[in-house]
Amino acid sequence: MKITSSAISLNVSDPAASAEFAQRHFGFTLDMSQDGFYSLSRPDAGFNLIYLRTGLKSFKPASHAGSAGQGTLVVFVVEDIDAEWERLQAAGVPVATPIETEPWGERYFQVIDPNGVLLQLVQWV
Repeated sequence: MKITSSAISLNVSDPAASAEFAQRHFGFTLDMSQDGFYSLSRPDAGFNLIYLRTGLKSFKPASHAGSAGQGTLVVFVVEDIDAEWERLQAAGVPVATPIETEPWGERYFQVIDPNGVLLQLVQWV
């Protein structure tokens, strides 16, 4: 098997709001959109970030069409966690977990997007 690209697809009630949040605060670019579908990318992310409106009839299987949410983290490893913390604090981005360092060397914080999706930024120190 050869994987040519990757994506994470999240069902949310307002995909336009999450897409705009990812563009404004995380530098993603909107590649395509249709009613209830937004596909975003950035060259260094390694995957496309896709938001789907919860309840789209095209989502298969329907038994798994619930909302992304609890237990879902979208994680970005960054080079300067403290600079990102300051930048997002200055922008007023809602914080879910303030910056902290785990004993095993993971320094991270979490923010929350308009649909409740947790975005975690990490630097290994």
